[in-house]
Amino acid sequence: MTKLHQLHDLHDQSPWLDNLTRGDVTGGRLHRMVAQGIRGVTSNPTIIAKAISGSSDYDGQLAALTAAGRDAEASYWALVTSDLNGALAVLRPLYDGGGGDGFVSVELAPALAHDTETSVAAARALHERIAAPNLLVKIPATVEGVAAVRQATTEGLSINVTLLFGLDRYEQIIEAYLQGLEAHPGDLSRVHGVASFFVSRVDTEVDRRLRAVATPEALALRGRAAVAQAKLAYRLFRDRFRGPRWQALAARGARVQRPLWASTSTKDPAYPDTVYVDSLIGPDTITTLPETTIAAFEDHGTLATTITQDVEDAQATMDRLAAVGIDLRDVARVLEDEGVAAFADSYDGLLALLQARTPGVNVA
Repeated sequence: MTKLHQLHDLHDQSPWLDNLTRGDVTGGRLHRMVAQGIRGVTSNPTIIAKAISGSSDYDGQLAALTAAGRDAEASYWALVTSDLNGALAVLRPLYDGGGGDGFVSVELAPALAHDTETSVAAARALHERIAAPNLLVKIPATVEGVAAVRQATTEGLSINVTLLFGLDRYEQIIEAYLQGLEAHPGDLSRVHGVASFFVSRVDTEVDRRLRAVATPEALALRGRAAVAQAKLAYRLFRDRFRGPRWQALAARGARVQRPLWASTSTKDPAYPDTVYVDSLIGPDTITTLPETTIAAFEDHGTLATTITQDVEDAQATMDRLAAVGIDLRDVARVLEDEGVAAFADSYDGLLALLQARTPGVNVA
């Protein structure tokens, strides 16, 4: 039994692969990774751009799309849809087996991050175009995204809320999900929700600010913000998904909106390479892992239910960060803006690459 299997079987945490390439689907590697314990797949514009630009696997389909007169953006979504359909088929047995796994996530076009109505329409169109129950459409947790999540959930669409960096916005996302479920007139058991809380990027930004403060008290807090905040996020999750309000929804078949730990690869080489996996293990959660982090975790990761440990210390860490001048709300705002911009850059860069491969066809 792999450690990935043990995460799920012993600790009720689902490991998902943070990558999607055509070669992994067509070459059988994704099948093998599922056999080794992977229970879902996530993607984003950066991952997709890397997959398409770094492989010849897409050349045949792209040539056919070009011959058919498809522009770069239409070609992008056709390529992505093919990959999604393949991965969804591989993961479908896990979904059919129950337990809330077997999902594949894909992000909307980054330009929609601040457009509520168009985001909902695009999410609806994706779910109609890819009629698989194990598809999750990613909507960024911007101000406009909160309203989009509420409306999409009301319509019964399964959503992965991405680019979550702070507790205040997370609380708004939970509320949006609950309100959406309450407004949905149909079968709630078919509505799935995931909230992707990013971790390592928080330490990167907070550590930068702590180094600027440069006092001994500040420097002693480096590498502690991300895990502390994630533990408080989990406490918030447990608090909001219980009690009479939630019980009324659960009686209608509703499922909790599971926290998903994203950005789990360690950015600072001074920190253990499995710290964002080892420290955030617990029930009703998902951890997304790139291949390098999977290999490191299998080799020397620690298996234990850790997400509920030292929660009071986590709150104390947050208080100490505030005391040395670190504004976590501003950290979340900066990271949200950077995240949306980074995905937009990747998306635009890939469209430019596809345009270069399709002479005479304009980007829509």
